[in-house]
Amino acid sequence: MKTESNLERILDVGEFAVTAEISPPPNTELGTIREKVNLIKGHVDAFNVPDGQAAVVAMASWAGCLVGLEESLDSIVHMTCRDRNRIALQMDVLAVAAFGVNNILCLSGDPISSGNHPRAKPVFDLDSVQLIGLVRKLRDEKKFDNGELIVGAEPRLFIGAAVNPFARPLESAVDRLKDKVAAGADFVQTQPVYDIDGFRKWIGLVRERGLHKEVRILAGITPVTSLAAARYMQTKVPNMDIPDAIIERLGKVRKREEAAEEGINIAVETIEQLRQIEEVAGVHIMTLQREEIIPKICSAAGLYPRP
Repeated sequence: MKTESNLERILDVGEFAVTAEISPPPNTELGTIREKVNLIKGHVDAFNVPDGQAAVVAMASWAGCLVGLEESLDSIVHMTCRDRNRIALQMDVLAVAAFGVNNILCLSGDPISSGNHPRAKPVFDLDSVQLIGLVRKLRDEKKFDNGELIVGAEPRLFIGAAVNPFARPLESAVDRLKDKVAAGADFVQTQPVYDIDGFRKWIGLVRERGLHKEVRILAGITPVTSLAAARYMQTKVPNMDIPDAIIERLGKVRKREEAAEEGINIAVETIEQLRQIEEVAGVHIMTLQREEIIPKICSAAGLYPRP
């Protein structure tokens, strides 16, 4: 069913979609988000706002999305199962849709142990697959989780999910995608892609199962702007595949500014390769609070302005 999502419209007409992530502030300063929105406006089709990422307190995703609406930029609200039961989740879905948010990313949520509030109690009444199904039911069947009919307007949301193409075993990553597609995901945003050959292997399995025909795939892009960061991600972050070639390229650069530029160059080259993969419908750019480089990446990769 069609929604008012600009992202859905872009994907429907066959354009290579571009989304990007904006980090919410750990305070009440809405101006920070407004500045970031206007910085990337004109370079992306929609933007994401994380919600309690890494189990660390920051402004709620929905608030950042409302700022985007005020600035006429399509937003993707993040909703996690870690902090809400199914009652609260449905309440929030109704609220964001009522205010004009057109896209949602359904997530289980990072574990409490990864954050700075160890005494917090996780909820996990649902997981991400169940949340996708819940939002689809609200939208397509016009029913609440308990089966009661929605009287009045239902939430019309374009439903997204997150997937990791580098989870092991590889088949499990495809199985996870299949589960999310079956639950009702319209699009997926992947974890960062550095190893194109490894990503192609995952895409090959996706193609074999025909999943690319049922969901739009946006490949994740996160520039690695220092040798130390690349080494850390290669050795310490599970299911994060950083090729030795990237380590070598960053190792040849001595100055910090030059390393950052090289990281951007690698990101642009990755986007160019991803655009050659038929099953990839777009990219999702995550810059880890360095939103100022998003326009530069989009311009260098020829993503915007559109031809």
